[in-house]
Amino acid sequence: MTARYTIRHELTFTYESAATRSVITLFLAPARNLNQLVRSFSLRTDPGGAIFSFTGSYGNRGHFFDRPSPHHELHIHALSNVDVVSQPPLSKSLDALSWAALESAICTPQQWLMLQPSHFARPSSAMLKRFMNEFGIEKGSTPLNSIRDLKAALRAAFVYAPGSTSAQSPIDHILESGRGVCQDYTHVMISILRSWGIPSRYVSGYLGSDSNAVGHNESHAWVECWLPDAGWFGVDPVNDDDCDERHIRVAIGRDYGDVPPVRGVFTGALNSKLATHVEVVRQELN
Repeated sequence: MTARYTIRHELTFTYESAATRSVITLFLAPARNLNQLVRSFSLRTDPGGAIFSFTGSYGNRGHFFDRPSPHHELHIHALSNVDVVSQPPLSKSLDALSWAALESAICTPQQWLMLQPSHFARPSSAMLKRFMNEFGIEKGSTPLNSIRDLKAALRAAFVYAPGSTSAQSPIDHILESGRGVCQDYTHVMISILRSWGIPSRYVSGYLGSDSNAVGHNESHAWVECWLPDAGWFGVDPVNDDDCDERHIRVAIGRDYGDVPPVRGVFTGALNSKLATHVEVVRQELN
């Protein structure tokens, strides 16, 4: 199935006193790949000025700008039009893939990198081990069964609660409270999968609706796992789903710290507030 989306993502920084300079990096442009056709992408700011694109780590498409004149607010407007195709079904041979076969197939630097601890995904966390023991989370008979069972277990163990954590929260917050958002679910799942020897990476993007309608009013995050004969494929622990045409991919990394939608520094102002608005509108194609 293919879906067409129009995505509006607006961000507004409001400064306590005039900022004399704002330097911003963005990861807002949908990725171009075999499952996504980016029909258009535009980015503008107020105050206006030049915006530069770059290719960052892991092949992500980013944007950068510098606004050196005094301003009390900074507005960023991104508009995307993208077609997304569902990922192909996984090979039935993966049902029988053994742990030993997975271990022997891991051979590239990126696969090995996505097995290592990162800032927000730490398999060695003592609280994570207690959480796994409490909920009976352990390796299954095969890697694929373990992935599927884990995303179902996290959906059952946690309550999705916007505002309960921040983008910078360690996994200990959701493990202790049982409440979090998509970044938290994703970081916990990545941490556990890496401890089991399954290469896993963080995906930032958007979640569209199931039909012709306005989708979720926020960014989304999920996990991509690597298995032989499948490559990288997405799973969504918040919704206990495999990724499909609703999942609009923007960027990948080890965790949120590699690919935040916006990151910046400013001078001249004491404090700032960030307000965001996201609108995802879907049009069915077939």
